[in-house]
Amino acid sequence: MIGIFDSGIGGLTVVKSIMEQLPGYDITYFGDTARTPYGSKSSETVVGYALENTEFLLKKGAKIIVMACNTVSSVASDSVADNFNIPLFEVVTPATEKAVKSSGKLIIGIIGTRATVKSGIYEKKIKAIKPEAKVYSKACPLLVPLVEEGWLKKPETVMIIKKYLHPLKVRQIDTLILGCTHYPLLKDKIQRKIGKRVAVIDSSIAVAEKVKDFLETHTEVDNLLTKKGGFRLFVSDITEQFEKTARATLKRNIFLEHVKL
Repeated sequence: MIGIFDSGIGGLTVVKSIMEQLPGYDITYFGDTARTPYGSKSSETVVGYALENTEFLLKKGAKIIVMACNTVSSVASDSVADNFNIPLFEVVTPATEKAVKSSGKLIIGIIGTRATVKSGIYEKKIKAIKPEAKVYSKACPLLVPLVEEGWLKKPETVMIIKKYLHPLKVRQIDTLILGCTHYPLLKDKIQRKIGKRVAVIDSSIAVAEKVKDFLETHTEVDNLLTKKGGFRLFVSDITEQFEKTARATLKRNIFLEHVKL
């Protein structure tokens, strides 16, 4: 099966995209709800969490791992790759490649957690492809807690999004990367506030496309994956709000399984 993990609810946007791209593939998801958010943690702490999460999914039978967390992808992907010899996917590279392709003026904005923005990973990857690109980043630390609390339709959330996006809007960006897998749950509001002329890049869709392309060209890995439509959802802390948001995100009945790492 395909193993996917995130700090909380946001990675379910990746689950949804992979279910759409690869219908029928068995998926196991781990949301580390007891330790969310990751974006405010030190790099050392995030690396430790990422290694534990990966090991947990491998023990459950995962044959490939998707790190559905931009913070983990930014600071821990190398450590995970060094410790586990498995096909590994992170969400930064696919979103970066898609953004560069879609940006006409090469003026690209990024919103993410403090840890993701501090890492500078998006700027490095964009500049590696297009050195002439102008890249502007904005940390949005309040958005993950708002999503985790289910405040998706609150006017306060819209006001905070507007304030966060203002510095990027005045830079006249033509492309905006949603540098956190929680943010697609706010995508319509972000698009409205940044403007319809700005291409909004959803990293959950980008990584799902990457996984699909990989499996189409690596049949030896694809043959290892079970395809019975199974889905298991593990969390490190069960909350009513998580269950409610998860059901709304995936548009299906779910059963939460509690695990302590």
